[in-house]
Amino acid sequence: MADRVTVIGWDGSPPTAAARSALAAATLVAGAAHHLALPEVPERAERIRLGSVALAARRIAGHRGTAVVLADGDPGFFGVVRTLRAPQYGLEVEVVPAVSSVAQAFARAGMPWDDAQVVVAHSRTLRRAVNVCRAHTKVAVLTSPGAGPAELGLLLEGVHRTFVICEELGTDREQVTVVTSDRAADHAWRDPNVVIVIGGPVTVAAPENGGWLAGGDPDGVPRGWALPAAEYEGPFAEGESEQLRAAQLARLGPRPGDLVWDIGCGSGAFTAEAGRFGAAVIAVDRDPDACARTLATARRFGVQTQIVHGTAPHVLEDLPEPDVVRVGGGGAAVVSAVADRRPARIVTHAATRDAAELVGRDLTEHGYDVECALLQSVELDTRVWTEKERTVGFLLSGRLQDRHP
Repeated sequence: MADRVTVIGWDGSPPTAAARSALAAATLVAGAAHHLALPEVPERAERIRLGSVALAARRIAGHRGTAVVLADGDPGFFGVVRTLRAPQYGLEVEVVPAVSSVAQAFARAGMPWDDAQVVVAHSRTLRRAVNVCRAHTKVAVLTSPGAGPAELGLLLEGVHRTFVICEELGTDREQVTVVTSDRAADHAWRDPNVVIVIGGPVTVAAPENGGWLAGGDPDGVPRGWALPAAEYEGPFAEGESEQLRAAQLARLGPRPGDLVWDIGCGSGAFTAEAGRFGAAVIAVDRDPDACARTLATARRFGVQTQIVHGTAPHVLEDLPEPDVVRVGGGGAAVVSAVADRRPARIVTHAATRDAAELVGRDLTEHGYDVECALLQSVELDTRVWTEKERTVGFLLSGRLQDRHP
């Protein structure tokens, strides 16, 4: 095992005294090509090109001597420190930090970033990173080869965003470019790069003296979920009661990185609720008034959403792949079309047992585990404890075992 392992962050600045001291004593240095070319790297030291951090960690664990790992930006922020400290390698790590590439990117753009979301995009998480960009007005994306600005722009089709693309930060080839998301695929971009994705209507005013919580400030946002109908503008369609909405949200569990389809969005209540959980939402309705109400509701709650006016199932064909879907209207035909797209979870409702059985049978034939519950809610006037309104309906939910939970 290496006697000492020092991880040095590099942001293009001259190495600090601590970094120079660690490099001078190093018998093994791991890093990218531009790190290994630094004049401070001793000629006698063994050099490892840092591709797989896990492979490098195994080499370091078997090395007798002093090891240094060089990494861009802050190595403790989505960096190599997490892997090197994994229990299976048994490494004790010292860190010499640097300015993170995200902080550098926002500095180059002249923008604050305490209200930004930060995501990592690679081949496995690109789609989820794009969904965060759909759901928020300011996102920093740490890209990777094959999951860069061009791919982000292509997957954001139909959603207008502005990209601030920062290439090779801290080097003499550093370049900052501002393009719209639909133009990002027209260029070739150099790695490494950070993309700041900004845009979308902002309706919740920022605190005058700044917030107190990184990533967003909950002050001014209604507490709780499945809010009463009085919080939204009607009219309300069948199946939009807060009790049924609560059950639907509980079955779907929308979360950051998810793309939600809300088919038959009606008043926009479910769209707003799912967006408040951090998910990206595409709201679909054939009624232009419903689309307008949903957009107004989303803006009032500070939720980013894409509105699609059209009749399901035909209008669904060109939409990006969903993670979870609420079918608020359209019946078994729409549920069947949605199931063909294989989202992880589907939830809908039915007014009669015959309709519920038809939907449940179709979901089962598509390979979903199906649950059905008869929900009854009774609104009471607590002054005299008399019934004001009664709602009865079947809640159906389907879950695919082979998709992420």
